[in-house]
Amino acid sequence: MRWQGFIGLLAAVTLSAPAAAAGVRLLKIPADASGPAITVSVWYPSADKPSPVTFGPFTVLAAQEGKLNGHGLPLVVLSHGRGGDFVVHHDTAEHLADAGFVVAALNHPGDTALDKGLFYDLSVYVQRPLEVKRVVDYMIGVSPFAAAIDPNRIGLYGFSRGGYTGLVVIGADPDFALGLPRCEGRNEKVCDQIRAHAYPKEPLTHDRRIKAAAIADPPSVFFTTENLAGITIPVQLWGSELGGDGVDPETVEALNTALNAPHTFTKVKHAQHFSFLTVCPPDLAEQAPVICKDPLGLDRAQFHEQLNEALTKFFGAHL
Repeated sequence: MRWQGFIGLLAAVTLSAPAAAAGVRLLKIPADASGPAITVSVWYPSADKPSPVTFGPFTVLAAQEGKLNGHGLPLVVLSHGRGGDFVVHHDTAEHLADAGFVVAALNHPGDTALDKGLFYDLSVYVQRPLEVKRVVDYMIGVSPFAAAIDPNRIGLYGFSRGGYTGLVVIGADPDFALGLPRCEGRNEKVCDQIRAHAYPKEPLTHDRRIKAAAIADPPSVFFTTENLAGITIPVQLWGSELGGDGVDPETVEALNTALNAPHTFTKVKHAQHFSFLTVCPPDLAEQAPVICKDPLGLDRAQFHEQLNEALTKFFGAHL
């Protein structure tokens, strides 16, 4: 995703985080041989009193560092899109936390608003699924939340490039050569790498601990019925009617047809690609209209109430 107006605003962020009567805590997964450090914002059930917390342009109610409520809780990993970060789906994280889930929303290194080192590099498509696995390892292993999480109840929600990430994590093996037609006449680094076959031939990282996945508006050009065959868990697939940021509605519809795993598909009428992001405050909406403003016929706040409730019901049924 392109964030433009978002980037300067998020640069002013200090350690604070959003939640609606949910607990929230920022964690750092240490760097190791498999990759760099990963920042994770964790939302979770908490009965502690919330107070206003400011995160960049957002002010929300959160029990920051609040006491965790519950045991045997399901975990949902949240993977953002290109150039996003852990805050851009905060309303979804809050809703799930209020419903009794632990939500681990990670910043994918090199692919955030403030860290774009791998923005146009093919390696990001390889590293992202591994980063999700590292988050799961950490959350159920040595994190402060590990004792309260049921390791048999793990789900994933991914948007845009995070949707691609989710598909790979749950079993898809992308064929990067399928991106060649879209690279005609383009000199982006990722296209140069695809033309040079500078991508791994072996399957990428899968994590069979994940039992259900919700996927929203993913870039789908690398997938076919054959390389989606490894997906067997329930999937809740979402697509925008109008697309955007390189995601064509037709490719998401083709993914729906090619996916043989048990799944549902919801095409959101009047929605554009960025309609899946949290509602923007007025000032941000003026500075980043492409991201924040929706077509006529879509009320983003109302849509997110429906989206978050549907996600909660889906994960509740399958985790």
